[in-house]
Amino acid sequence: MKNTEKKRCISCGKSDLSKDEIGINMKLIGAETQNFYCIDCLSDVLGVSVVDIYEKIEEFKEEGCTLFS
Repeated sequence: MKNTEKKRCISCGKSDLSKDEIGINMKLIGAETQNFYCIDCLSDVLGVSVVDIYEKIEEFKEEGCTLFS
């Protein structure tokens, strides 16, 4: 992610999304997405639990995905 501009959740307006929040949006929604959700809103949109999202983030980190901190 080259753009250093702070990202905001398009649903609730939470500002300064973390690298993990931006990364999981890019992995699950698409690498070219310009619309980002915080973890809570993303879990609602996808119909999964917040824990499921965090588990996926950990899986991607273990796989060496560079989208995550």
